[in-house]
Amino acid sequence: MKPLIRVTATDASELTRALAAALDGGPAVWPVPATEAGAAGGAAGSSRSAKVAAEVDDRVALVVETSGSTDAPKRVLLSADALVASADATHDALGSTGQWLLALPGHYIAGAQVIVRGLVAGTETLALPAGAFDPAAFAEASARMHDHVPHYTSLVPTQLARLLDAAERDAFVGAALRSFDAVLVGGQALAPVLAERADAAGVRVLRTYGSSETAGGCVYDGTPIGDTAVRFVDGRIELSGSSLAEGYLDDPERTAAAFVVERGMRWYRTGDLGELDGASGRLRVRGRADDVMISGGVKVVLGEVERAVRRLHGFDAAVVVAVPDAEWGERAAVVVATSVGDEASALLGLREATDAAGLGPAARPVRLVVADPWPTLASGKPDRRALAALAARAAAGGDG
Repeated sequence: MKPLIRVTATDASELTRALAAALDGGPAVWPVPATEAGAAGGAAGSSRSAKVAAEVDDRVALVVETSGSTDAPKRVLLSADALVASADATHDALGSTGQWLLALPGHYIAGAQVIVRGLVAGTETLALPAGAFDPAAFAEASARMHDHVPHYTSLVPTQLARLLDAAERDAFVGAALRSFDAVLVGGQALAPVLAERADAAGVRVLRTYGSSETAGGCVYDGTPIGDTAVRFVDGRIELSGSSLAEGYLDDPERTAAAFVVERGMRWYRTGDLGELDGASGRLRVRGRADDVMISGGVKVVLGEVERAVRRLHGFDAAVVVAVPDAEWGERAAVVVATSVGDEASALLGLREATDAAGLGPAARPVRLVVADPWPTLASGKPDRRALAALAARAAAGGDG
């Protein structure tokens, strides 16, 4: 066993030093936001972690806490081998090592893995200042990157959208964004409209799929990287490979439920539904396994409805939730952050979009709801529970 130390994630230099030591066999690192940083040498001991062990298995190098969007937070245990395997797979997929710009919080796996990739590559990782994401600061940092190596960064869709918006007003931001040899985008689905904007702007985007349990993205643009293997069990995506986590800290039941060994291969059971695209053979994520409604006796994956809806202008960040319906049992509601004009016309367009996607009558949205303010989780992702509750209240108060 070895110590588990908590490190302030907003201090990129401190986190980099701690992760370098952890990869070399030193104490395991638990990056946390500044507001949760522990005292007494950083040992695990805040109000959220008072009952969590201060020691972990010798294999563990990093502990990452998930957002807990649908359940209590999970503390994912990642070995040095898994982190390095993930970094190596990323560089192989990109065609080369390079220099990374850290634009994501270090207490999320996507942020921590940017630092690990820099350590594995032996290059200096630059970091944006702590605080709210600023496109100008992103551009300024990119200008300080070395000229003789490829430039890489990792973003979430919201950051990409802000950069593209800023690039339309400021040529310096646009040039900075185009200077990257690859921009990894993950954390949530990338809306087709946003992907098209990035392509038109000359930004080289790679869509990533993965989670803390896979040491970050392990499927790029639908293709597994490294030795990642993909299979489907009852429609649910399961992943295998060298980057899998050890399990969950102090949670053997969850570990046993999420990780299984069959014929010598260890698999992680994701919470997502998926399939291989018939034409390209690439992985297509349909939506969350727990985000399915029964409408008129038909099973509807809300993620597929959302994907169709987000193809429309003004709906690229929309969220689709289920609302009660007296006749159908459940129907789809589309929640947006700002008004999109005449509701009847907008709903007609939404229904046409789902019909064009071949989703059928049961998937047609019947309600449009504006959520202002827009509820988010600590990770910045939409708070789907809050949005579903808001849509349900709107449905109860109207005729739907």
